[in-house]
Amino acid sequence: MKYRQKERTARAAVAALLAEMPAELRERAEEVPVVFFPRPTEEMLDEGLEEDLLGLFVGENRIEEDPEAMPPEILLFLDNLWDCAEGDRGAFEEEVRVTYYHELGHYLGLEEDDLSDRGLE
Repeated sequence: MKYRQKERTARAAVAALLAEMPAELRERAEEVPVVFFPRPTEEMLDEGLEEDLLGLFVGENRIEEDPEAMPPEILLFLDNLWDCAEGDRGAFEEEVRVTYYHELGHYLGLEEDDLSDRGLE
């Protein structure tokens, strides 16, 4: 699948998830933009991120107020998600869903253990 198709598919998957959410959660989720990349950038890799990273939350979460933090964003790495799904469109959509929820959990202030307990590792 070409990158533009991956992005359209991922955008549609995120939009479907937002539509399914309870109103209060959807309002919070809509506060944080989703940005799509093929893979982590060279700068991200230089900062120590893994080459095969699926997603990343950056910026200030809803719990901790840090005036020096970047604005919140959820980054999804579509080529890595596609590779993880082994080229299967349905599996790709599921990986987008799980990764988006995982990163949204970080925005909401959940830690890795909290996310793992919810099946979002």
